[in-house]
Amino acid sequence: MACRKDGKGRVLRKGEGYRKGDGRYSYVYIDPLGKKRTIYAKSLVKLREREEQLQKDQLDGLDIYVAGKADVNFLFDRYISTKTELRSTTYSNYLYTWNHFIRDTFGKKKVRDVKYSDVLFFYTDLINNQGLQINTLETINTVLRPTFQLAVRDDIIRKNPVDGAYCEVKKRNGGVRKTRRALTVDQQRKFMEYVAKNPFFYHWYPFFVFLLGTGCRIGEAIGVRWDDIDLENRIIDINHSLTYYQRADDSYKCEFRVSLPKTEAGNRRIPMMQQVYDVLQEEYERQKQEGFCVENVDGMTNFVFTNRFGMPHNPAAVNRAIKRIVDTHNSEEEVTAKKEKREPVMIPRFSCHIFRHTFASRFCENETNIKVIQEVMGHADVSTTMNIYAEANPDVTKSVIEKLSKNMDIF
Repeated sequence: MACRKDGKGRVLRKGEGYRKGDGRYSYVYIDPLGKKRTIYAKSLVKLREREEQLQKDQLDGLDIYVAGKADVNFLFDRYISTKTELRSTTYSNYLYTWNHFIRDTFGKKKVRDVKYSDVLFFYTDLINNQGLQINTLETINTVLRPTFQLAVRDDIIRKNPVDGAYCEVKKRNGGVRKTRRALTVDQQRKFMEYVAKNPFFYHWYPFFVFLLGTGCRIGEAIGVRWDDIDLENRIIDINHSLTYYQRADDSYKCEFRVSLPKTEAGNRRIPMMQQVYDVLQEEYERQKQEGFCVENVDGMTNFVFTNRFGMPHNPAAVNRAIKRIVDTHNSEEEVTAKKEKREPVMIPRFSCHIFRHTFASRFCENETNIKVIQEVMGHADVSTTMNIYAEANPDVTKSVIEKLSKNMDIF
């Protein structure tokens, strides 16, 4: 049998071909499923390099067809479909993170084309050009890394290109996660006084008092029902939370779902402070006149805190309200301070979770029994409570040392 040759007279191996029309070389092979596949190259040297890589991948059992055709979004959709044990809140966060930061950009890359340097460039761009904080990048990495790890375990790729990229970018950017800071006593007082006196924001006052007076997580607070409130004995029963949940279908619409506590520690009974009792009593009397919440979420209704449409608040709306309040206060404060020829006293921007952190800080400043604090906060791990306890603000630390100095007559 005569040997097949290319346009330059070079002998072609079995499976190789040369197309005179476009001058490309081809190699035909059979994949592990028995299907005929073809790879192409512009030169015989390049083709044989690809043949060698193909043979190596086949010996390693890698699914190079999937790696070449599938994009990163395909990997994630495959990965998330296997995570049936995820809580609805975690699932929703994973989906939001992917759709918001990855799907329309990095997610469109072919799996086989993604290298470590690509992940590094992607992460660096998110930090330097998109303005993301290192905390947000950590969340993105938490989703992207296991997505590629599944591809490794499925023999689609040999190594995980995401490994080490986050640590490298974190090191370049100072290696420090942004710490959540509780509001100081003055900031807390100024914020609440402003909300209480402002006619545009006053409707948020009862909800903010509840958050600052109970330390509840935002999902627990928006999900609390009158059935969970014992006004006679002044006890709040925390036994579930609400999640604003993104659907798994192509609509990307959100809906409320009831979620049970992650751990047994999440189920707890919180005694009411006087201020919390007062706003709940007032709110109950108001709703007795105007009507209670009838919105049904997974069989639950009668929610205490709702918006003007009778729906429970969603965390994003709460955060937007806080931002508007802080920005409005600071704008007015700048004008007032200029008139009074003094420095303005500003309130820092913060999220709704800072209410919980602030409650914990005030609690730690006034209570030394760690177990009591842990129980009220619903922390499963006492180290979480200890970390908050250790974050006493400078004023408190100074007063404690001064008190210690007076009581220690041993020098």
